[in-house]
Amino acid sequence: MLIGYMRVSSADERQSADLQRDALIAAGVDERHLHHDKASGARDDRPGLKACMKELRSGDVVVVWKLDRLGRSLSHLIRIVDEMKERGVAFRSLTEQMDTTTPHGEFLFNIFGSLAQYERALIAERVTAGLAAARRRGRKGGRPPSLDSEKIEQIIAALDGGASKASVCRSFKVPRSTLIDTLERVGWTGAGTDAPKAKRAPV
Repeated sequence: MLIGYMRVSSADERQSADLQRDALIAAGVDERHLHHDKASGARDDRPGLKACMKELRSGDVVVVWKLDRLGRSLSHLIRIVDEMKERGVAFRSLTEQMDTTTPHGEFLFNIFGSLAQYERALIAERVTAGLAAARRRGRKGGRPPSLDSEKIEQIIAALDGGASKASVCRSFKVPRSTLIDTLERVGWTGAGTDAPKAKRAPV
């Protein structure tokens, strides 16, 4: 069965799902199996996406108009589609002509997976470099960091993959104030930024 998913940004009132809806229906998706969100792609709590994932059964195919309708970043997209693959569900993007039911589409998706792994390695490298720079400069006074470097790398990877700060706090059982302080300490300012610049703690 073909299951369609549509998303428009909550930040742009001019956006309409009509174009996506028409394309998905033309591709063979029954209108009764269309799911829709009006939300940022970075949000993990999209009700339409949750309903879409709940409906899926092995052998189904999720169809989207464009890749960025499903995930905000490459690693975020890979994470969602990997969950589908584990459940025996295929994925098709109309604009990019990617279809994991075909050998060519599966090959392309495997390349995307390799790129996402490379992206995670770069994240870990820049976080480690930021922590090392902070240690060289020294941290005068105050309590020691409550998160070790491994957990910080995992948190940064989750944030760069599209997770919200609220969901990270819940998943890693970290108080929001601790998370904010830690991100500031290592110099993380958002997904897709350059390597962090550690800040000298006030004396």
